[in-house]
Parts: sequence; C-alpha cells; structure tokens
Amino acid sequence: MLRLHDYLPSANGYKIRLLLHQLERPYELVPVDIFSGESRTEAFLQKNPDGRIPVLELEPGRFLAESNAILLYLAEGTPFLPDDRYERAQVLQWLFFEQNGVEPNIGSVRFWVLTGRAAGRAEALRLKMEQGHSALAALERHLKTRTFLVNERYTLADIALYAYTHVAPEAGIDLEHYPAVRAWLRRVEAQPRYIEGPAPYTPNAHVSAPAAHAR
Repeated sequence: MLRLHDYLPSANGYKIRLLLHQLERPYELVPVDIFSGESRTEAFLQKNPDGRIPVLELEPGRFLAESNAILLYLAEGTPFLPDDRYERAQVLQWLFFEQNGVEPNIGSVRFWVLTGRAAGRAEALRLKMEQGHSALAALERHLKTRTFLVNERYTLADIALYAYTHVAPEAGIDLEHYPAVRAWLRRVEAQPRYIEGPAPYTPNAHVSAPAAHAR
C-alpha cells in the first residue's frame, strides 16, 4: 500500500490527498511534525534529501518527493492526465505556474500569517501579496472563458492550482475581485469524491521553532 508522509496543514500535501481520494486509491497517512524536526532527521532525509513533505512511499525503499511530481506519477493512465501531447503539456504549464507563481507567494504568506511569523516581514509580505495577486489575475484572465484550466476538463492542473488558491483568504488575499476564479473553485468543489482541506494551522503555534520545511 502507498504511504504518504505528510503534514496535514500543508496545501502541497492536501493536493496529493485530494487526488488519491478522487482516484479511490487506498494509502496509509504517516504524519510528520515539521515543527519538531521530524522532517530533518537522518531517516527522513533518506526519503527526501531536501527534508520537505509530502513524500510518497511507493514501496519499501522507493520514495517520491515534490508534490507535483507525485501528482503526475499518480495520475498516469487516468483521466486526470490527458493522453494528447499538447493537452498534457498544458497541464505541465499550469503545474509549473503553480509552483512558480502561486505556492511561493500565497503559500508563504499563509504560512507566515497562520504560524505567527508575519511580524517583521512587512516588505516581504507586501511583495509576496502583490505577486500573489498577479498570479490570481492571470488565473482570472484564463478562466473568464473556460470551465476548467485545460480543454474544459477537470485535470491535475485544477487540483494543483486549487490547493493554494482556495486558501488565499487565510493569507489575507481577498478573492472578491476574481469572480471567474471563485466560480472555478466552486466547480472544483463539486467534483466527485472531493474532500475539504488542508487542515488549519494552530494559531501562533511553534513561533520560536526553527523554520519549517513545508507550507
């Protein structure tokens, strides 16, 4: 059985759990407390040298890190990943966009705000929120005339972008000015076997802990 090493408040981990649920794939969840250093132990670093979650354990001794790489592995041969070469490349385009434009900005601000690390980061917060809004504006332009991100089908692209976009308000990023994005979020949530997430961070928890290795 698959084993997912994960920290439940992470939206990167949530996207994996959402896909597994929608694929009806059984798996064992292995909680990793990133604040107590569990992702920096020698044992964990053998699973992922970068010391980050999520990590998917395919079988004993075989591990896969990076959330979007895990999504691609799990979706191979399923309707979530198109067979058509161009459509598949479009899915990849949005996965790259998510990790370059959405996760580092919306994800980082959400992490700082919800774990009490926002103090003293005023300029960094301003820049990341500005870049987060820029990413949302790009999504809004694309979704104004589309039901889903790629060829009017629900794919990995939607799962990957949904994970951090729908929790943008937790980062103080209002979605009021993005009506097409909000409508798309509702369509994602209407998909079969949708599950809610990610779990909330405990407010101001672990403020004095070393920088964690997930968002």
